[in-house]
Amino acid sequence: MRGRSTERERIGRLLADGRRGNSGALLLHGEAGIGKSALLDWAAGQAGDARVLRVEGIESEMELAYGGLHQLFLPVLDLVDGLPPAQAAALRAVFGLTADEVRDGFTVGLAVLTMLSEAAADGPLLCLVDDAQWVDRPSVDMLTFAARRLRAEGVVMLFAVRDGAPGATVKGLPGLLVEGLDRAAAAELLTGLPPYVADRVLEEAGGNPLALIELSAALTPAQRAGRLGPLALPETAAALRGRIQDGFLEQVGRLPEAARLVLLVAAADDTGSLGTVLGAARELGAGVEDLEPAERAGLVVLSGELVRFRHPLVRYAAYRSAPLARRIAAHRALAGALGEAGQPHRRAWHLAAAATGPDEGVAEELERVAEWAGNRQAMASASAAYERAAQLTADRDLRARRLVQAAQKAADAGQDERCGALADQVPLPLADQEVAANFARARAVVELGYRSPATAARILLDSADRTGAAHPEATASLLVDAVHAAYSGGDAALMAEVASRAPELPVLAVPARLFGDDVPGALAALRPLVAATEVTATEVTAMGVMERLTTGIHCLLTGDHPSARRVALGAVAHCREQGISGWLPTTLDLLVRTELALGRHEEATARGTEALRLAEYYDLAHRASHLRAALALPAAVRGEEEQVRALTEEALGYARPRGVGRAAADALWARGLLELGLGRAQAALDELAAARQELGHPLLCLPLLPDLVEAAVRAGRPERAARAAGVFDEWATALGQPALGALAARCRALTGPDGAAEDHFTAALALHGDADTDEDGNADEDRAGNAFDRARTALLYGEWLRRLRRQIDAREQLRAALDGFEALGARPWAERARSELGAAGGETVLTPRQDGPISLLSPQEREVVRLAATGASNREIAEQLFLSPRTVGHHLYRAFPKLGVGSRTELAALLAA
Repeated sequence: MRGRSTERERIGRLLADGRRGNSGALLLHGEAGIGKSALLDWAAGQAGDARVLRVEGIESEMELAYGGLHQLFLPVLDLVDGLPPAQAAALRAVFGLTADEVRDGFTVGLAVLTMLSEAAADGPLLCLVDDAQWVDRPSVDMLTFAARRLRAEGVVMLFAVRDGAPGATVKGLPGLLVEGLDRAAAAELLTGLPPYVADRVLEEAGGNPLALIELSAALTPAQRAGRLGPLALPETAAALRGRIQDGFLEQVGRLPEAARLVLLVAAADDTGSLGTVLGAARELGAGVEDLEPAERAGLVVLSGELVRFRHPLVRYAAYRSAPLARRIAAHRALAGALGEAGQPHRRAWHLAAAATGPDEGVAEELERVAEWAGNRQAMASASAAYERAAQLTADRDLRARRLVQAAQKAADAGQDERCGALADQVPLPLADQEVAANFARARAVVELGYRSPATAARILLDSADRTGAAHPEATASLLVDAVHAAYSGGDAALMAEVASRAPELPVLAVPARLFGDDVPGALAALRPLVAATEVTATEVTAMGVMERLTTGIHCLLTGDHPSARRVALGAVAHCREQGISGWLPTTLDLLVRTELALGRHEEATARGTEALRLAEYYDLAHRASHLRAALALPAAVRGEEEQVRALTEEALGYARPRGVGRAAADALWARGLLELGLGRAQAALDELAAARQELGHPLLCLPLLPDLVEAAVRAGRPERAARAAGVFDEWATALGQPALGALAARCRALTGPDGAAEDHFTAALALHGDADTDEDGNADEDRAGNAFDRARTALLYGEWLRRLRRQIDAREQLRAALDGFEALGARPWAERARSELGAAGGETVLTPRQDGPISLLSPQEREVVRLAATGASNREIAEQLFLSPRTVGHHLYRAFPKLGVGSRTELAALLAA
């Protein structure tokens, strides 16, 4: 490991942390041959008594769902029996050990997390994932899901990925770029060469360790003696990879023919199973003894029942050096061996690799593989299987259907760009209207993800018009999707146009009536929709993710924030249960907005951060712009000016050129709220007015109107405040929600005559409320009053009272406002309340946060403690929060001293106090 002190130090720290019971992950990335695999080997050698699990990606098998995960866990597969039943069942299903479906993709992720924790129960665990760019997507997703949640299990995970390779998308982990060796370290790898030859090799290798070794090994005796012609080595570094590959090809070419044959079968196989390789090789006339020359040459390493290539490029050379006919024969032999071993999905992929033209029998097998993968939440693998099936399909209409299915599964997996590429391959025109409708959805996904929401809505609307009454279910689904796209663009007129196509459809009746001056009718139509999303776990609902999303949006538009939150929670759970991870950021976005509407800023930030991480992971730029704008709102409340600027600039940079009005308006709203909190009224008014302009229709911009009213009053523009207050009052009265009524009363207090202001303020405070309670006196969190809005009303009321010199009354309201703002961490608002309170003669010393010692905990510790107080076990808490049981125990260990408690039994009393 010459010249790798930085990398070894970084990995060494992780290994040392693992021995102390801490967990960590690191992504090593760099060009081919740069030494990533060698660093993983070094880490394995330094692991000491730690258990080591390893998986190596194989390019030809990267579409086999969960193949990498199965390979990693083979040595510890007996641990599956000790997992919670649901997790054990999920792993058995994705490994093909049972025929069960997997409804909840997150259960698989949690099972992986628990497996890693259990594998580390008796000591540290080192997991090595080499050539991660060639590991199947579902396995990478589950392993990175676990890696991001490991804390105190003693698990160290090292991923290696080749930069620039297709599929090199391991995200969300700390990274370390592995670069070329410096000249001194590189020179140490070259011995026995004349200086002139060594200099040439050093120059051509560019610090790449593999290039140094292979270029020097490939030299002829004459070249080693120094007799180099002008073309003896590559002329440019651009040819380096090919030259390295030539070195491996030459080494493989020196082997006897039978050895090359066994090596070819091993290269085509993805299991690493020596038994599988030899079983297939026997069909081709070779045996175990024929592996000996390759083993002696150091090209493969045999250990127990496994066969492993020394370097991925050796595998590539062994495969690509074989003629096509032999490669086809190897895949057919492997298909036969895997069929006998009861692995039909691997068999299907090998049959596909052996196909040289259309083959409906193989295509049908791949379609079954796609259905199998889809039932186990492996949407990317399902998409790949449908795509390969389409390539083997001669019938034009059937090929179109399979390509559309591949595009839809790509969208479900969050692969919007690939969805578009697949849609471009669909042969047109489409005779089947149902396939045409699904094709329109695929095209709309791309438009919504990267281009224009309005265009996406138009595509869906046009398809619905063509589909017509012949396919009512498909038409309804297209229209619902179109309404959602129009809402994303902030286009109320387009929402109304879409809804008018089928106003009798419940989910479309709401916008049709809401934007058609029939608010009572809209509210009546919304009630059964909300009820349909609230079925119990034992009941079945036909509502898909889009119907849930649209229902939640309708609840937000009509001011029913508690119902919106329940619907959003159900939509998030639905995505997780069905494994449609591509939609998870969108459902979480809806949940973020309901938390904001309820004044739950900390929860909104936590949910939004998770959603943005997922959106970035899946390259969902459109959704990321919405989430950045939403995250800017609680940041504005906290007065985090730099954060607000960064989030809103990025959101606006994407949203404005593409007409994503909803995201643009939210970003401008966040800026206006920040300016208002900081006391810059005119700047706030300008930003809020621009936000209102982005949306146009008053119902779409209703939440920001109270802020605009306050900004206009403070900026000395009473006429603008009065107009906005009037619009808000009209809609609040029509919708009849207490939260809206409270804000309407506050706006009337600010814009009406002074003689009526106090009545309006007191009415507003009464409507803000505290919380509804059930029969046992327990607070209903969803119906708790918005603490931020209540504190702002108290502040405005206190300021009004102070201007009238009613100092004692003013101090009461200003103290309530100050306590409320401090409890929320709303720093600029608290400063304003403190200043006003001091002017009114009140005590202005800093006050503790109102949630007591719980405020000392991190958000993750709070959630763990809250669940532990209910009596939930560590394992039950882990399942709810997607953590390992050991991490839960670690959080409790850290939380107890902060709370001043010694056991779980004391938590409930502490939190109730």
